[in-house]
Amino acid sequence: MNKSKIRKKISKIRKYKSFNNFKINFKSILKILKKKRIKGKTVGGYYPYNYEIDDMQILGKLEKRDYHITLPKIKKNFQMDFFKWSTKDPLVINKYGIPEPISHKIMYPDILLVPLVAYDKSFNRIGYGGGFYDRYIKKIQKIQKITTIGLAYSFQKIKKVPINKYDIKLNFIITEKQN
Repeated sequence: MNKSKIRKKISKIRKYKSFNNFKINFKSILKILKKKRIKGKTVGGYYPYNYEIDDMQILGKLEKRDYHITLPKIKKNFQMDFFKWSTKDPLVINKYGIPEPISHKIMYPDILLVPLVAYDKSFNRIGYGGGFYDRYIKKIQKIQKITTIGLAYSFQKIKKVPINKYDIKLNFIITEKQN
């Protein structure tokens, strides 16, 4: 099955099942941060859109532990950067209907929480097809070390994600079934 068909199929299932209110266990995130001995305290999150896993609670808990929180802003040419944000800060809606921070302070995350449509056991992911996260991760890896953590529902796992030379694997994927 090609990526487009997988996207349609999983997105439909995700919309249907999103009302089950699945949550990621915060301890799963902390376990990774301890295991990897991540020293950096800047986290790139995302504002949940189109029935994605809601990471807002996770970001709030990390902020209480003195992590710096950032959210992406979409730029021209399928690019994005992450900007300082606090759970107390307002957001503005971009042209895609996704809330973004109003801050102009670019920050480079040490830890990046990544939304996804589908994934496989090898940590390959399918997003929405714009390549935003693949391009961003590639850009940041040239500047600093970054740990990528995909957040997904367990039903989004597929046997094998069809990949190409532009696709970048994640370091971890956490689902609602992990504790």
